[in-house]
Amino acid sequence: MAKLGSQRWDRFAICLNGPLSRELDMDQISTNQDDSSALSSLNDVQLDVMERKIATKYMQIVPWGAVVWGLGNCLMFIALFPLVLMDIMPLWIAFPIATLNCALAYLPSHEAQHNIIGGPGQRLRWLNECVGHISPIPLVLPYRILRATHMVHHQHCNDPEQDPDYDVHARSNIDFFVQYLKNIQPDGGRNNAYGSCLERLGRTDLMLDSAVSEGIYLTVLLAMAWSGHAIEAALLWWLPKLIAGAHLQYYLSWAPHRPGREQGRYRDTRAFKSQLGNIFSAGMQYHIIHHLYPRIPLSLTPAAYRELKPILAQRGCELGNR
Repeated sequence: MAKLGSQRWDRFAICLNGPLSRELDMDQISTNQDDSSALSSLNDVQLDVMERKIATKYMQIVPWGAVVWGLGNCLMFIALFPLVLMDIMPLWIAFPIATLNCALAYLPSHEAQHNIIGGPGQRLRWLNECVGHISPIPLVLPYRILRATHMVHHQHCNDPEQDPDYDVHARSNIDFFVQYLKNIQPDGGRNNAYGSCLERLGRTDLMLDSAVSEGIYLTVLLAMAWSGHAIEAALLWWLPKLIAGAHLQYYLSWAPHRPGREQGRYRDTRAFKSQLGNIFSAGMQYHIIHHLYPRIPLSLTPAAYRELKPILAQRGCELGNR
């Protein structure tokens, strides 16, 4: 029995001290009761070392797919306007494409907000900032405001006083959409939450970015309406932006954090199973990985989750049925 216990320990020791030649087999840990018992015998420091060793494998990888996605998606969205106004593409085809463009616009910028493409002083820093600014144009969301408020969300997740995304919390799906409609009003909670967050940060200067973005957006809509293209303006930008906003807030802010009552590194978010699958739920089924290790690209969070799942289960994280 003592020999068996020693063998179990040897399988984990490589992540703790590094002298052994065998790699840790995380798949077996998740299915083998003996391995689970060995995992439960480790303390928090030992689990931390194992966890970080696994997570590190998925960092420092440039998400080139997100770069192409962010720039290409924005270019496609802009191209819809001349295509429709010149009668090259029917509006009924352009409307769902524009809605999809808006729904896909945020995530590449999200990668840039966490400096995943290129951090300060790195060779690809210019590309990181380029993707960050260009990708969310269809949503009329300034990159610098997104980055500033999103960092606060990570620092104070589920804090009703400081989390700028707390206003989307709701008891049910229906309550969420009712709350969304309230938040998008001119004096709604979302505008107030972000403005208050910037005030606390001492970055009210960034509100100029919002004024410029909204000014350009409204100018385009009014110019199109004035020239007899009000329906095109509504179906190419106004309505797609509203639909995409609901989709993004549902999957990025509400679903991964509900019910939103707990705070702490392993308590403020979760893994969940979406009926739409990982792609159409904006890759947020594994949101717990993003909060634990924001430098892991979104495309790699499923693989990282599968390796880290036994450790997260041991820590008592909410993993749903993923």
